[in-house]
Order: sequence, then C-alpha cells, then structure tokens
Amino acid sequence: MCQSILFFTIGVWLLQQQETLPNLTWGAGIVVILGAALIYQRKTSWQQAAAPILAAALACSTGFFYAAFFAQQRLADALPAAWQGKNIQVIGVVAQLPKQHDHGLRFVFDVEKVLTPNATVPTRILLASHEHENGTSFNIHAGERWQFTIRLKQPHGSRNPHDFDFEAWMLENKLRANGYIHPKGNNQRLDTLAYSPGYYIESLREKVRNHILATTAFPSDPHSSLQVRPDTRTMIGDRYDTEENRHYAGVLTALAIGDQASIPAAQWQIFTRTGVNHLMSISGLHITMLSGLGFAAGYWFWRRSARLTRMLPARKAATLAGLLVGLSYALLAGFGVPAQRTVYMLTTIAAVLWLSRTVAPSQTLAAALLVVLLLDPWAVLSPGFWLSFGAVGLIFYVTAHRLRPLHWLATYGRLQWAMSIGLIPPLLGMFQQISLVSPVANAFAIPLVSFVVVPLTLLGAGFHIEWPLWLANQAMSLCYSLLEWLNHLPEVVWVQHAPATWSLIIGMLGVFWLLMPRGFPARWLGMIGLLPMFLVQPPIPPDGALSLVIFDVGQGLAVAAQTRNHALLYDTGPNFNSEANSGNRILIPSLRGMGIAKLDGLMVTHDDNDHTGGAATILQNIPTRWLSSSLAEDHPLLLQAASTQRCMNAQTWEWDGVHFEVLHPSAESYATEKIRDNNRSCVLKISTGQHSVLLAADIEKEAEWELLEQHREKLATTLLVVPHHGSKTSSVDDFVDATHPRYAVFTVGYRNRYGHPNKEVVRRYREAGSELLRSDRDGAIIVNMDAQDFSVERYRKSHARYWHPSITGIPKFKRATTDRVTQMQP
Repeated sequence: MCQSILFFTIGVWLLQQQETLPNLTWGAGIVVILGAALIYQRKTSWQQAAAPILAAALACSTGFFYAAFFAQQRLADALPAAWQGKNIQVIGVVAQLPKQHDHGLRFVFDVEKVLTPNATVPTRILLASHEHENGTSFNIHAGERWQFTIRLKQPHGSRNPHDFDFEAWMLENKLRANGYIHPKGNNQRLDTLAYSPGYYIESLREKVRNHILATTAFPSDPHSSLQVRPDTRTMIGDRYDTEENRHYAGVLTALAIGDQASIPAAQWQIFTRTGVNHLMSISGLHITMLSGLGFAAGYWFWRRSARLTRMLPARKAATLAGLLVGLSYALLAGFGVPAQRTVYMLTTIAAVLWLSRTVAPSQTLAAALLVVLLLDPWAVLSPGFWLSFGAVGLIFYVTAHRLRPLHWLATYGRLQWAMSIGLIPPLLGMFQQISLVSPVANAFAIPLVSFVVVPLTLLGAGFHIEWPLWLANQAMSLCYSLLEWLNHLPEVVWVQHAPATWSLIIGMLGVFWLLMPRGFPARWLGMIGLLPMFLVQPPIPPDGALSLVIFDVGQGLAVAAQTRNHALLYDTGPNFNSEANSGNRILIPSLRGMGIAKLDGLMVTHDDNDHTGGAATILQNIPTRWLSSSLAEDHPLLLQAASTQRCMNAQTWEWDGVHFEVLHPSAESYATEKIRDNNRSCVLKISTGQHSVLLAADIEKEAEWELLEQHREKLATTLLVVPHHGSKTSSVDDFVDATHPRYAVFTVGYRNRYGHPNKEVVRRYREAGSELLRSDRDGAIIVNMDAQDFSVERYRKSHARYWHPSITGIPKFKRATTDRVTQMQP
C-alpha cells in the first residue's frame, strides 16, 4: 500500500509541473490498459518480475490523470476576460476570516448569485475593501451575506526566478478571480449569518480572534500592526494595558485559530531566524497534544460509570473523544495541510483502535497522505505539505522498530537532532536558508508553546476567560525574550543560493544514511551527501560576459546585472504596503536563489516609489558597497548606505571585461531645481563587445533630446528598457531611431491604471523592427550576453505551468522561449 500511495503522489506532483493539461480520454485508456495488464498477467517468472513495475506505473498514472481531471474542472470556473475591470453586482457570503490590510479588509467571498445580466463570475473570489474618503470602512464579518458591486480581474502575479507563485496559490485555494468592492456601488448586508456549518465555524473563529485581541491588545500603540475594530474593543483593566502584555496578541491568535497574518512582521522574522516559526501556527504537535488530553479526559470520565463501560469500552469512547477534540481544534484553525495530515492520521489510529487491528506507522502516514491528495491535489505545491509530511516521516524513521527503548529525554534529543539534520535539504531547496540555532530554540520553545501557551490560550479563548490569556501572554513573553537573545548571536542563519535539484536528492539520501540506527557502520558518510548542496555553486558568467535579469515587479523597475565577480542592482521596484515591498517579496529571494549574496553597487535612478520602494529593505539585508543615485542630499536612503555618490554623465567603470557607463544626468543638472525627478533619472549603458543593454529608467522627452545631443552615437543598443514604462511622455521618434533596439522591454504592471504602454509608443518600436517584450506578459526577462552571443529568456514562458494561461487583452507580439542573436567580432 505504501509504495502505491508514494507513486500516486509522484503522479500528482508530475501533473503540477506540466505546461498544458493532458487529454483525459487518453489518460483513461492508459489507466485501463495498465490495470488490465496487472490483473490478467500470467504467472511466468518475467511477468511476476514486471508486476511491481506495472503497479507503480498504474499508481503514478492514476495520480497524474486524477489531478488532471480536477485541474480541468477548476480552470473551467474562470472570469471571462471581457468582464475584467467592469462593475458587477453579486450576492454571496464572506466565506473566511476577514484580514486587515493597510487601508481596509481582505477576505474570501463565495458568490451565490450574479445580478448583472450576462456576467459570469467564479464561485469563489478574493475581495478587498478600502476605506472611504472620510476614513470609515465596511464593517464586514465572516459568515455574513452581502450584496456588493465589485470589479474583478483574472489571477495574475509576478513571475521571477525563485519567486512566490501567486497564481498557483490562487488555484490551490480555489480562488479564480480577485478584485475590490466599488465604494460607490450598491453595497449592503443582507444577513448577519448565512446558515452553513462552514460559515458558522468561520464566524466563530472571528469571535475568538476578536476576544483575544480585545483582551490582550489595545489600539493605543500607533506603531502596532494589530488593529482592532471599534466594535471589538473592551476595557479589561490597567494590568493589561502595557506594551509587554499587548505584544503577543497576534501570536495567541495564530495559535488559537491559525491566523498567522495577525503576527507582526518583526516577530515573524525572529521566529523564522530562530527556526521556531512552525510552532506559531496550528501544527500537528499541537493538535496531537490536545487530542491526547481529550483521550485522557474521556477515558477518566467513562471509567467512572459502570453503565457507560458496559455500553462501550472506555478505550473506544476515549478514542472518539480525542478524535473529536483534535478535529474541532483543526477546524477552528482553518484546516490547513498540517492540520489535515494530523486529523487523518488520528482518524486512522482511531479506526485501528476501534477495529482492534495493528497498523504500522508508515501505513498510517501513507493513509493520511492519500486522503490529503484525494481532497486537494494542489497540496503538493505548498511548502507546508512537504515539511509537514517530511517531519512526521523523519520521526517515524528514527523512532520506529528500535530494539531498545530510550529514556524520554534521550528520545527528545534524538528527535531534535533528526529534525535539525533531516529538514536541511527541503529548507535549502524552498527557502535557501536554515537556522543554525534551531535545535536550541526548539528545545525550550516546543514544550513551552505546546504545553503552556497553547492550552492556556484555548482555555481563555474557548471560555472567554481573561486570566489564562494573560498567563499565556506572559509565557510567550518569556519565550520571545529567549528567542531574541538567540537572534542577537552572530551568524544565527545560514543563507545561500538555491541548490541544484540533483544535490537535494543526494542530500536526502545522505540524511537517511546519517540517521540509521546506532551500530550501523560508517553513518558519518551521510555527511558527505549533504556537501554538494553547499559547495556546488550556481553557474556564473565567465570573463567578458553579463547575466542580466529585468524583474517582473509590476508597475516599476528593478534590474540585476551580474558579471563573474561583481553584481549591480539598478532600481528596486515599488513599495506595496507597510510590510511588503519588491525588496522583501521579490528581489531578496531572487538574488539569494541566484547566488548573489552581496552587491558591489546599487543604483537608485530617481525618487519615485516604483523605483525606490525596495531600496531600504535591500540596504538592510544585503551588504552593499556603494549607492549611486540622483536623490536629494537629505534623502533618508543615503543615510543607510555605507558609501554614496551621485550618478552623472561620463562615469565609467569595468567589471570582469564588461563596460559600464552612465550617460545621464549631467553634473550641472543638480543645480537646477525645476528639473523633474524623471528627467534626472540615471541612464546606464552596459556593453560587452558588439552587444549592449541600455537602461533608461523614467526619462521623458526633455532628457531624451539631451541624450541625443550629447551621446547620439552611444545610444544604439541591442536591448532597451523603454523609458518611463512606455509612457506617451517618452520615446520620441528620434530617440527610437537612435537606439534602434533589437529588443524593447516594457516594464509594466498587469492592467495598470496608467494605461502603459501607450499604443503610439508601441507602434514606434514595432515599426523600428524591435522585438517587443513586456513584464506583465512575459514575466522576468533574463539576458545572457558576451562579445558574440546575446540570448533572451522570457521567464513566464520558459517556466510555464497549466495555470499560467496566455494573458488576454495584450497585443500578441512574436513569442519564443529563448531568442539568440549571434554576431561575430570583426
């Protein structure tokens, strides 16, 4: 059974790697043929030898086409392109816990009825509400039925190397469109609570959250990211109104109902760096612990009555009680993948106890794995899926079938060692970092959080009692203080490049070898299997070559240029909200995955949010030798950099045989205050032999004419990042003719409000013979060039998945995965 489920899982995973969905008719035929071959095989020796192969192929094919069938059904529930950005009136239910963002709420909405004639809306969508001009906002709660006027768009996210796939997340969560509530539309609450068990649970979760926040968090701190709506605030006494007691309301909320969004970013960073972030959600350990308490309580109570014992054995009754407690907690927590895995394992164990059967731990884990994938084939896209099942698998691997039982303290130490070593490959593969203090942090955090904080939090939240929440907050304060002390130690986190896939496989084999039972010979050889993940570096450009990534950051600009021994970041994209920007969401993960651990230079072209939004985060997290910019001398960013300089015409340098030259602005322009920031943008040309890239930032017509007067002969380029995102205020005819790019790149946001790029500007570059690229359609543009070759990769095309459809409503230019221009040196 375990082998078949494992191959079924592989089949489901393989489907999620496909660019297009397979033909289900062919798929059904393949499954039938394999099944028939397995059933009707003769008993010859070679056929018996082939039986395991047939069984594996059948299980893998079944998983593959099973996932394909459900993917086809889910993709069919789509928003037509013609209805993007249009007003649509709908009636539906707030399906999940609303979450606070900077200017309102964000929530999942189940559409029950579409009032706008001929409009088609997916059954489940993601909506945002925004504050009105007077500062008020919609008072929306989970489980309520509302009528909204909404504007939607199809799921679309940025596509960059080592970046979060927003479109995959939307598909996994059955969200087939996202948008916002039109503030001037016909918006009204119809019912305070829609009748449905799921909606009732979500409403209960919100009440629990409000109670915890009202008890442990006060809005008097203007810097707190926890905002409690006025209708949920209660005065509970001065003893709670201190920053220390307010500080962990978000953590307690996450532990009670799984709302991790309530945890402030600064705290989450500490938890991640110390390796205890898995505890700040509803983990399998928490559910198992509470289920065990439920079993013990049920067993004690049932045995008190002879009549009850005659009706049903106490062990079976206690098993049912423990399962119900675990299921209730998992439902209250939102029933994520770790919770699902634990509940299904507990259900299997409960069934075994009821049937008086014996089942191996591996079979229990396999049964839970199968149920998770049957209900949610997209679970394999979630890091939590692999970490959750991987962690439990490691626990079984190091504890099951051991000949001599160990003291509980020795067992606990062995498990900590197994988790620390065993999770290195998946953590490096998915996040490119591991906490070096994780074993120490988990040694005290696991018992403190799981056996003190969680029970007290649930006691206070479940019975609306204040003192358990206060005690839980104090215990969390102690835990956090110890974690902060660990975090202040030098080099607490190992950060590196993304390991090659083959090195991760070898690393996992090394882990299994290293964790063999005591007495197994040469276990230390397993450490050798871990080395390739650390030692094998990603490919870097040779001397005289350049690797360039024009990131997809939405409506903004960020470009990374890498030579053999140096790296430059040109602009840093936009700021999204108070806790998210292009730096921490896109650039740092991408640069880290590419193996760029430090920057020799950061060039911030001018003072616009869509170019400077991630700069502060970059300077705080990546060592940077110098900052070059056109920013004012008193700009806050200049105070963060180790060395600063103004970018100006005639600045040149050479890195590893690659030539860099600043063409604009002039030194004299800094004395003229009336020049627009856009026209003082730093313009950079990077050249290798006959090929070059011209980065023009946001210059407009005036700056273009100045460039034509001073550097007309230097403007010809192989690839041009089009000025000002293709705005009509830029790209005059003479500038287009002088640059005459083979490739013209428009860095624009999907359905941006500015209408970039302008149709007339697009026409000019097309008539000039340029190949037109767009970040909203093509994702990141990856360029590799040297004196002879010039190649361009469109990341959205080269890493396409079936949930990444061609974007409609955008002009269809010639497309290819990789283009190559070869030019021989004279």
